[in-house]
Amino acid sequence: MIRTATAADVPAIHAMVRELADYEKVPHEAKATEEQLHEALFGERPAAFAHIAESDEDGEVVGFALWFLNFSTWRGVHGIYLEDLYVRPERRGGGHGKALLRELARICVERGYGRLEWSVLNWNAPSIGFYESLGARPQDEWTVYRLADGALAELGGRTSVSS
Repeated sequence: MIRTATAADVPAIHAMVRELADYEKVPHEAKATEEQLHEALFGERPAAFAHIAESDEDGEVVGFALWFLNFSTWRGVHGIYLEDLYVRPERRGGGHGKALLRELARICVERGYGRLEWSVLNWNAPSIGFYESLGARPQDEWTVYRLADGALAELGGRTSVSS
């Protein structure tokens, strides 16, 4: 079963974010706290959204999708950017990941959004195969860039703008 996350799900989401970071071999990068996730998902101005996958047998939370809106200036409409999709290893293969993606695709169609996008690590062959089996295609003509930590602080701390 797929459902919209509630505030009571934050501890489970936080735990799965940590599990995902371990799986992706970067546990030291998962710094978000439960409080930060709660604020992002359920605060005064939510900036992110989440869906939960529950086991049909026992109602246990087995996965989640955390996403936010993006916008295409070329299409003139919003889309969904899927930040995290995670299903606990012992529950993979049960259709939970596909059900989460199906729900996000349904939201896109229902709301007139033009895209559902996400990133996947190049070495994650099982996920790549899964995504491609659903019809997703890599956008390999684009390279993702990121400013973070010191570089972000340095650039953001400048007071003048030059062209």
